[in-house]
Parts: sequence; C-alpha cells; structure tokens
Amino acid sequence: MSMNTLMTNIAQLLNFKPAKPIEPIQDPGLIAKLFHRHRTRIIIAMTAGYGFYYTCRMGLSVVKKPLIDAGILTPEQLGQIGGAMLYGYAFGKFFNGFLADHANVRKLFAVGLVLTALCNLIFGLSNLFWVFVAVWALNGYVQGLGAGSCVVSLANWFTFRERGRYWGIWSASHSIGEGLTFVVSSVAVTYLGWRWGFLGPALICMVVAFAAYWLMQDRPASCGLPHIADWRNEHGQIAEPAGETTWAAQRAIFMRPAIWIVCLCASLTYITRYALSSWGILYLQESHGFSAIQAGGLLGINTALGVPGGILYGVLSDMVFKGRRPPATLIYCILELIGLTMIFVVPVTNYAVLAIAFGLFGFSMGGLLLGACGLLAVDIVPKKAAGAVIGMIGIFSYVASAIQDQVSGYIINSHMTIVNGVKHYDFSNAVAFWVGASVLACVAGLLLWNAKVEE
Repeated sequence: MSMNTLMTNIAQLLNFKPAKPIEPIQDPGLIAKLFHRHRTRIIIAMTAGYGFYYTCRMGLSVVKKPLIDAGILTPEQLGQIGGAMLYGYAFGKFFNGFLADHANVRKLFAVGLVLTALCNLIFGLSNLFWVFVAVWALNGYVQGLGAGSCVVSLANWFTFRERGRYWGIWSASHSIGEGLTFVVSSVAVTYLGWRWGFLGPALICMVVAFAAYWLMQDRPASCGLPHIADWRNEHGQIAEPAGETTWAAQRAIFMRPAIWIVCLCASLTYITRYALSSWGILYLQESHGFSAIQAGGLLGINTALGVPGGILYGVLSDMVFKGRRPPATLIYCILELIGLTMIFVVPVTNYAVLAIAFGLFGFSMGGLLLGACGLLAVDIVPKKAAGAVIGMIGIFSYVASAIQDQVSGYIINSHMTIVNGVKHYDFSNAVAFWVGASVLACVAGLLLWNAKVEE
C-alpha cells in the first residue's frame, strides 16, 4: 500500500475525506462575492479558533503554583508533564500536517478543538500523575490538528502575494490565546480553584469548535470556485505539476535542500525563542535583581509586540517585496540581533531601555516565526504539500525547543555557585548558546535568498 493510499484511507476512516468538488460556478460576479465572503469567514474562524486552541494548551502554566501548594504535583513532575506535551505536539504537528493535506480541513480543525477540550476535561477531573502525563501528551498530539488545518487553508484560499498579510493576521492567534489564558484562566483559578484552569477552556472550546465549523470551508473547489491563483491571476515562478498525487508532492519536499535549510533555520530560531520564554525571568532576577513582577512585565512586552511584528512582516513581504520573504526576513534578523545585543551583550540595567530591547526582540520574533519558520516554506512547495511542510518544520522546531531546555538547564546548573547559603547562577555560557543560535539562524536564512515561489 502506498503512503498516498494510507493517508487517504486514514482520512476516510476518520470521516475526514476532503469535500468533493461541485459544479464550477461560471458567473464572475458570484465567484468574486463567494471568495470575499468565504475568505473573510475563514480568517476569522482560524484566528479566533486557533487562539482558543492555545487556551487548552497553556493551562498548566497558570496552575503550577496551586498544584504544588496543594501537594498534588512536584516541580519535577510538572516538568515531566510539560515535556510530554512538547514532544506530543512535535510529533502531532508532523503527522497531522501530512494528514491535513489529505483531509477536509474544515472538519479536522473543528474536531481538533473538541479533542483538545476533552483532554482538558479529563486533566481537570483527575488527581493521578500518570493520567496527567498521558492526557497531556495526547493533548499535545491533537493540538497539531490545528496548525496543519490552518496552513492548508491559507495555502488554498490566499495567493503567495497576499498570504503574508493573512498569515500575519492568523499569527495574532498565538497572543490572543496566551492573553486569554493568562488573564481569564488566572481569574478562574483564583476564584474557582485549579481545576477550572482546564475545565473553563474546555467548555468554551466545545462551543467555539461548532462556530469554527460553521464559518470555515474546505478547498475552493468544494464551493464551486476556481483555483485561487487563477481567480487572482497571480501565479508563482514554478508551475505546480498537473496530476501529481498529494503523497508525491509531500515526498518531494524531502528532496528539496531549501526545505532542510528552513527546518534548520526554524530549529535555531526556536532555541532562542523558548530560551527567553523558559529562562528569561530567572535570568533577569539573577543578573539584574528584578522582582518576579518586573521580570514578568518585560516578558509580557516581548509577547505583546509579537502581534504587530508578525502583521507588519506580512504587509512588508507582500506589498513592498511582492511576495518575497527573504528580504523581510533579513530586516527582522537584524532587528532581533540588535534586541538580543541590548539584552545580553551590552550591560543595560535601565528598566525602560530593557523594555525597549525586549519589545524589539518580541517584535522581530513575531515576524521570524511567521516567515522564516513557516510562510517561506509554504511558498516554495505545491499546495498539496502545505500541511506536510509545516509539520516537518514543526517536529524539528519543537524537538529543538525541548533539547534547548535540557541543554540550557545543564549549562546554567553547572555554573551555579553557593555564597552564604544562597545560590547564584552564571548565565554567560547559556547566553552564548542562545545568541549563537540566532546568529546561525540568520546565516541559514540568507541561503534562502533566491528560493523560488511555487503556486
């Protein structure tokens, strides 16, 4: 049995088979009306819906202290649960990215929301460590249904010259989800107990799943609409092979050196991204003597600025560079390195200046995650392989993130000293690891300067 047949059979078995094309519409006015209507609904559903995916992924970050204080879990056990999620998400994003190319993404996206909600319900009703680990690993896996579905939709409903803007809007879902989790879930946990950090998002996501299904569509052909590139008269530099099977298009990405370079670039970028997320507060407390609130405020600025950073990257690459991502990526790489230099290399101690530095890093990271870690790869492969390529990047990125956490922890711990019974940490070697990863990511990105767009 071929891989193409296997994936198709899985999609059919789960009733995720792509919607059948219907009779093509001939009226140009009706075609334009339907494209505008469906594209608006799809981007709303993906942005809001994927934001709620995040609320069912990040609940653990809100309830760690209550779980520890209640004696339910230890910090070490919480780390094991979090690691299970990260590895589950890496493999889920990989496999489900490939599956999304063969499936009805409208169904896949909604079912993913229902499944992640069920995982949160089970987690919130349990007290057993092994159940926490198993359910959170499964939750990481089903979370991968969301990203693959969205990327396939973006590839099929938007051309390469406008995809950056809409991908930028969709990327705001990350911050929407984090904001909802940190604010709404924190309030729920404070007044109702730790279980509601999982039960609340789960119940809401059940409702959102139905709304997303109502708003979304599968491919344009399922609505009687033509290929998006034909309607917009925007074709890439390389014609997509006619009659090529989905699996053939997916298999071909493994033979593209540019895709491996994107995976390398994304892995290195994620090392720095998650280094600051995981160790940034401890670094600021140790190196600058900031309180947890002061350090958390700087990380909050970093997260918030990622939204305009991603949106502006999309506008810049679409409208200034006519769909070319490498020039915009270079600009954002320079901004990122300036931010990192201000944070780690130049001895900045002024809180306001550090706020600018973290804002600059977050702004640039928002664009790099959008372009160098996703959009560029989707641009240079056939649409039939859009989900697969984002899955391939995902497994490299999140495995690198997990390894980063272990390596950084080892480096930091090995340079710990005890003075008068107080632990002190030397971050110099860890900083070299983090900044070095970003420098290498920028170099890898330059190798993609002449990557050809496929539409």
